[in-house]
Amino acid sequence: MTDAPLLALGGPPGSGKSTAAKGVAEALHLTVHSAGDLFRGMAAERHMSLVEFSWYAQEHPEVDLEIDEKMAGLAEPGRVLEGRLVGEFLRRRGTAALWVDVTASEPVRAERIAHRDHLTVAEALERTRAREKSERVRYAKLYGIDLDSVHPDLLIDSSELGPGEVVDRILAFARRPRAGSS
Repeated sequence: MTDAPLLALGGPPGSGKSTAAKGVAEALHLTVHSAGDLFRGMAAERHMSLVEFSWYAQEHPEVDLEIDEKMAGLAEPGRVLEGRLVGEFLRRRGTAALWVDVTASEPVRAERIAHRDHLTVAEALERTRAREKSERVRYAKLYGIDLDSVHPDLLIDSSELGPGEVVDRILAFARRPRAGSS
């Protein structure tokens, strides 16, 4: 690829977006920056779980604003920005990026989260639903964004795909010639 892209990779918890971001970045020799890592770091600094910190962030918009500003500051070619809202946020700011959302069915996502976080599937499902509820409220309140009404450039359902297949689809999309490119 002659010009390194700026990729915005989003999707709900457990969809495979972080795994995909790492795989794409490795294949294209890009750097990954994760809004989720920033959020988890802020939660850890306050000795809160992700669900507790999500509820905290709902009452403290400065949390999301700080993360979003940090991510926007990292938006340049040669990077993969990974986060639930990053594609929509960059689009609203007029930042040119290839925006890919990875999704999966709720049962698949709960299973993945349970495995990753050493929880039961029921615990993972409960925590994920609470987190997503908090995110919906925060994003609607702070930015007027309805997560069901966003339109990425590419949407991949990873429910029945392996990580390599998701990465391959993103790579094929990223390597497609674009209007105005040489």
